[in-house]
Amino acid sequence: MRLLHRASPWRSLFAADRLPDPTTLPPLLSPLREALIELGPSPSLAKAHAWQGRLDAALQRLALPAWRASQLISDHNVWLYRRAIQLSLNEMRAQGWGEPPVAFCVLLLGSGGRHESLLGPDQDNAMIVADYPDARHTEIDGFFQSLGERFTDRLDEGGIPLCHGHVMARWPMWRKRLSEWREQLSLWTQERRVKRVQQSNILLDFHAVHGDAGLAEALSHHVEWLMPRAGLFLDEMATLLDELPVALDRFGRLAPSDEGAPHDDALNLKRQGVLPLVNAVRLLALRHGVREMETRLRLPALVSKEALSARQARAGRMALDRLQERLLLAQQASLKAGRGADGWIDLARLEDDERLLLRHDLQTVRGLVRLAQERR
Repeated sequence: MRLLHRASPWRSLFAADRLPDPTTLPPLLSPLREALIELGPSPSLAKAHAWQGRLDAALQRLALPAWRASQLISDHNVWLYRRAIQLSLNEMRAQGWGEPPVAFCVLLLGSGGRHESLLGPDQDNAMIVADYPDARHTEIDGFFQSLGERFTDRLDEGGIPLCHGHVMARWPMWRKRLSEWREQLSLWTQERRVKRVQQSNILLDFHAVHGDAGLAEALSHHVEWLMPRAGLFLDEMATLLDELPVALDRFGRLAPSDEGAPHDDALNLKRQGVLPLVNAVRLLALRHGVREMETRLRLPALVSKEALSARQARAGRMALDRLQERLLLAQQASLKAGRGADGWIDLARLEDDERLLLRHDLQTVRGLVRLAQERR
């Protein structure tokens, strides 16, 4: 397996504060150019977010693989976050709040933190604030509480809904000084408590979207040092993998989901396919001191740590690629039918060969879950 990673020019598409100028794109990229012309140079957050389905359709016309489209949807979400935060900071300046009193960094968590977003995510974010004296807490935390409330409200109004689990920088639980984040993680990993593991699973996939990225890098170094030493905590994380069973029965056949299913033959591929794979690979990465956040990068890194064979990593990567493709196609069909983008697919719509390949991929996922649950 090739372990060399090269940055793609696609990843620069939404890297700047301004959207790309469609007139600079070559004719070969006409589907993307047409989509950007439709969006316009200065769209509102709501218009820009609603455009993501159009973006994905353009990327499909360009025959980009689903994993790359997922990266670009994630990059576009990062752009939306940066825009919402900057608008909030501008508003605070105009109201007399002044500049941020200390350095800070807003983190995008979960699938966005892994650059694996699909269509229709809600908000999962946090904030790291540079250390400051306790005597200034009311002053400084008041500033960042206001910022957190403003940018999360803006995102909500723009179409990225508030997190029902309150995993957002507007709440003190997810807005802390760097030293407090280090202490919090150290405390969480000292005991085998379900809630602490669930909260850590959300936090441990993060990406800096605005502010001082050095704060995020410092937290990443702490995670890398801490996790391989947290044996009981990782054991509980392994046990919790059973909470999201892969969508196969005991005979290895596809098993449609019952809970919340919109119809017969509905399978929640995100919950019972993608998430078990992501969670298993994250656990292996934490156990072996792998710092990469993206599942596609964690897999080859685990080969270098001798935690996976090259064959296992390649099978996991291919399974993830195909599951993402299946989900994005289902989400596009759902949007065209006037419904929302969710994690469900309809097994009745799959051809025989597609069902066989899906079964194969889910068996790969089950194998990785079992491997992650072994004590290494």
